[in-house]
Amino acid sequence: MLEINDPFTNFKLPLLQMRMPFLTRKLQSSSSIGSNWNVLIAGRRVIPPLQGFLRSVQTLCRISVPGNSFQQGENVASDFLSQKKIIPDAEPPSLRDVELLYQFFDNSKKLVVLTGAGISTECGIPDYRSPNGAYSSGFKPITHQEFLRSIRARRRYWARSYAGWRRFTAAQPGAAHIALASLEKAGRINFMITQNVDRLHHRAGSNPLELHGTVYSVVCLDCGFSFSRNLFQNQVKALNPKWAAAIESLECGGIPGSDKSFGMKQRPDGDVEIDEKFWEEDFHIPTCQKCNGVLKPDVIFFGDNVPKERADMSIEAAKECDAFLVLGSSVMTMSAYRLVRAAHEAGAATTIVNVGETRADDFVPLKINARLGEILPRVLHFGSLSIPHVH
Repeated sequence: MLEINDPFTNFKLPLLQMRMPFLTRKLQSSSSIGSNWNVLIAGRRVIPPLQGFLRSVQTLCRISVPGNSFQQGENVASDFLSQKKIIPDAEPPSLRDVELLYQFFDNSKKLVVLTGAGISTECGIPDYRSPNGAYSSGFKPITHQEFLRSIRARRRYWARSYAGWRRFTAAQPGAAHIALASLEKAGRINFMITQNVDRLHHRAGSNPLELHGTVYSVVCLDCGFSFSRNLFQNQVKALNPKWAAAIESLECGGIPGSDKSFGMKQRPDGDVEIDEKFWEEDFHIPTCQKCNGVLKPDVIFFGDNVPKERADMSIEAAKECDAFLVLGSSVMTMSAYRLVRAAHEAGAATTIVNVGETRADDFVPLKINARLGEILPRVLHFGSLSIPHVH
């Protein structure tokens, strides 16, 4: 019997089963990281995967990115997703949805893509604004002003961020990241901008403009010196050896990737919710090795502004493109909303693929409600697009 390997569950699925809806069922596995492989429950309308989609799945099994293993930490993200509902609910994309998105790509000559948190929820990283996002539980992220004025706020932030770093960095690029990297490589995307700070696009092979920075770098607020986050993690551990050992033992004491591992919840920017007893006393924050100044992750906190050069580059790209595609973003922040608005006002074709409402729904003509990991791989081989996957 011909079988297809699902790259996300390592599950062998008979091809015959894919063609017989009454035999299909939704795969549930402790190693699954989400609904990237779409098999529907019997009794619901089945959208059969296109032939091109099946080819893309076979290719995905052979993907490798130098310096990264897509299996490293896989259990961490998958176990977490199986216990906590991070990915918003959405019906599978219809054949018409796939066709419309394909036509959008095919008709564009100078396409700009903006990605948001929705592309990373499928990889195990929570977002803020979806129905299951951090805001739904009453969480309030730290603001730029709070970080600057309060040593207590900085201590809390860095302790929580240190504790959540291993699980955050265990997340792997998903099907949507890989599909976009393939489209970039084939010249179908002229410029990519991301609101995300997780570097999953880079690990998939893309090199987007990071509108809101990245947690993989740390910067001094006084002299501007920047260095690797991994080096900062080592400095925290050296300054707080007993504290770091206690945090790591807590992680080992629970199921890796579950809330029980810390008694905490993972947050969108890599930190975790952690009890005050773990950071309020006897926790020391490294200072800048050049000037002894205050260190901050190289991200744009709420209440801060995108650096002018970065903002100018993104708005120029939006105004000069002939098509602007929003993927997995509600564009609620002004830094993102102004880009899709500028592209629309400049006459570019605009489309949004996102689960849930967005700030731009009232003027963007095409809105598709779908998970990116389900629709983008199907677009790759639809019609005459025929984009090879990145190897």
